[in-house]
Amino acid sequence: MKVTVNRIAHFNAAHRLYNADWTDARNANVFGKCANPHYHGHNYELIVSVKGEIHPETGFVMDMKILKSLIETEIEEQFDHKNLNEEVREFKTLNPTAENIAVVIWNKLRPKIDKKLALSITLYETSRNFVTYSGE
Repeated sequence: MKVTVNRIAHFNAAHRLYNADWTDARNANVFGKCANPHYHGHNYELIVSVKGEIHPETGFVMDMKILKSLIETEIEEQFDHKNLNEEVREFKTLNPTAENIAVVIWNKLRPKIDKKLALSITLYETSRNFVTYSGE
């Protein structure tokens, strides 16, 4: 029997969507207001989902205190109140779209979570726009 446990977290961050190889006009055409050279921000909501067998001794899929701590140190401390383009190493050359942010978060957490457990990241950029990544 497999069960999925979920932890919700939040972070606020600024970013700019653009391709450095394109003209300002093309960036504006493709990314619209999100290409603003002065950046813009979001209140991101993050859902980290871990799926696996229930441990017979603890009754846990994963100790939620450990998951909470991982999210705080690996994600919130590194992303919260940051300019993603300027202050987060992974986005120096990677466009910080919601899709890419979710993949980066998954890549940061995956090595820290038991390989027997499936990991999925759902990232809400707005209440209506969200992405999910499960390592595929």
